[in-house]
Amino acid sequence: MRILVAIVLTIQLAFISTAALADSTGEQVRGDRTPDATDVISGLYAFSRFQQGLLESTDLKGNAEVKNLAALRAEEATKRDKALKEIQDAIGAEPRASKADSAGTSLDKPDDTDGPAYVRSFYAAQIPEYESTIALLERYLRTPDNPALAAFAHEHLPVLRAQLKDAARTMADK
Repeated sequence: MRILVAIVLTIQLAFISTAALADSTGEQVRGDRTPDATDVISGLYAFSRFQQGLLESTDLKGNAEVKNLAALRAEEATKRDKALKEIQDAIGAEPRASKADSAGTSLDKPDDTDGPAYVRSFYAAQIPEYESTIALLERYLRTPDNPALAAFAHEHLPVLRAQLKDAARTMADK
């Protein structure tokens, strides 16, 4: 009897594991789909909120380099958003809110906000955000659904790549 129960439990676990794998595979496939204009606009707005959040998270007494760069990136985000808003209005896209949008930007601040550990954490926080935004634009440009947004992406992609390289290089130097 114990053997029979063990076999039944093993079979049930196998079915449960298979169902779980199917769910995670399905999520992965959906994440690999080509983004449409609304996905790109939503992603770019989220990236802008991240950059503006970095400015808000820098301490007034903190490192001048970090404050100046955060202010510059927030200003660039505002300009990018204005140009993006024109495209959004022209195509009638309504950006989607994501789970990441509500999370906000948090920058781990060591006790010494002038020290190299704080500067490294500032740059380290940016790298995955740049990488995901660049990947989003690259996926979109494979089969764009809006010529104005495709031109916008072509224009901003080299800038974002350069800023990513600068952030990675600066983080490595600190």
